[in-house]
Amino acid sequence: MKIGKVAMDPATATASKSKLINEKGLFWRLTDRTSESRGKVLIYSSAILMIVAVTAITLFLTIQGLRSFVVDHLNFWTFITGTQWYPDRAQNPSFGAFPFIFGSMAVTFLAALIATPIAIGTAIFMAELAKKWGTKVMQPIIEILVGIPSVVYGLIGLSLIVPFMRVHFGGSGFNLLAGAIVVGIMILPTVASIAADSIRAVPDSLRQASYAIGATKWQTIWRVVIPAAGSSLVTAIVLGMSRAFGEALAVQMVIGNVVTLPKSIFDPSATLTTIITLSMGHTTTGSILNDALWSLGFILLLISYVFIVIIRFLSRRRNA
Repeated sequence: MKIGKVAMDPATATASKSKLINEKGLFWRLTDRTSESRGKVLIYSSAILMIVAVTAITLFLTIQGLRSFVVDHLNFWTFITGTQWYPDRAQNPSFGAFPFIFGSMAVTFLAALIATPIAIGTAIFMAELAKKWGTKVMQPIIEILVGIPSVVYGLIGLSLIVPFMRVHFGGSGFNLLAGAIVVGIMILPTVASIAADSIRAVPDSLRQASYAIGATKWQTIWRVVIPAAGSSLVTAIVLGMSRAFGEALAVQMVIGNVVTLPKSIFDPSATLTTIITLSMGHTTTGSILNDALWSLGFILLLISYVFIVIIRFLSRRRNA
């Protein structure tokens, strides 16, 4: 016996469909709100985590770095200006960090002098002279240079640059200039990439105006494009210097690592990072030498913050 389907009133069917649609709409609205809430929690948590990490690192290095002056009673001025670093001396050990501060600054500025002309020339080639195939050729090269580990740069410097220095300039070949060349090659892709983006950001209207008054390609580049991107180019250079200042392993392999103040760029030297990496593993926690090395790390952090402040100042000036 067949049982036929019961016919539903059209008004009732319409009401049922409307109710179902409303229920589905409510479900999706609740789902969207839940997803949005989860996204906000994830984003805010990430931001808070970054703030907490930076604050924790700064506080930790500050507390550890000040132990030398608060607990061990080292004189701060003598520490940063002294030129004698003999912590293992039985009588009257000395902690003078100026040779390492000078070495870090010298390597950083020499590396910037070496890398800047090459990096800006590469950026001009990519952004002005060969916009299509130049970028296709140079961009992979820059990415390869960025991806090479610092120890490889150090090995190349140890195998090629140090023997070259030894043969042509005398001495052991381990010197400030060797460290600056290695670090200059390391920061070159960073400066070139940011400089190329800065040059591309210059409005085309400036170029067209220059061409309209009869300027050549090179005149437009040197007298219009480069001045217009000047503050951005300086920012790129300072960013490269900030990376150079914190480099340790590659510099350590070619600079010589002596604790005396160099008299020329062909003398061996040491930096804040190299002396920390060489000595920290041989100290005891809480000893005077261990606290002094933490103070070197604190000075390194402060100078890094100076670079960050300079970059922020240049960015605000560019956007003004």
